[in-house]
Amino acid sequence: MAPADRGGATVLVLALGLVLVLFGGFGAAVAAARLARQQAAVAADLGALAGAGRALEGPAVACGTAGEVVSANGARLVSCRLDGLDLVLTVGVTVAPLPGLSRAAEASARAGPIRA
Repeated sequence: MAPADRGGATVLVLALGLVLVLFGGFGAAVAAARLARQQAAVAADLGALAGAGRALEGPAVACGTAGEVVSANGARLVSCRLDGLDLVLTVGVTVAPLPGLSRAAEASARAGPIRA
């Protein structure tokens, strides 16, 4: 007579599967956060360059132009100011790496004329 099957292997395979799913979820959350940080950095760089091109027209025009470019890149303008002819801005991107969990990634950029 064969020994009775107690199902130990089934429990082990299910536990291993759960561990793999948890690691996969953690990896996806980290990747989403890094992607949001990169998106914020790109939006900040492009917004600063666009706004700096309009710096001679004043802070309202320069920051307005930067805000349009930042929004077109999926971010929000957190702060914007002119420092001489340099435009300094900070942008933010909200990311939800896991359901029910949201975080904000921010990046800053500065752009202006070349100084010799």
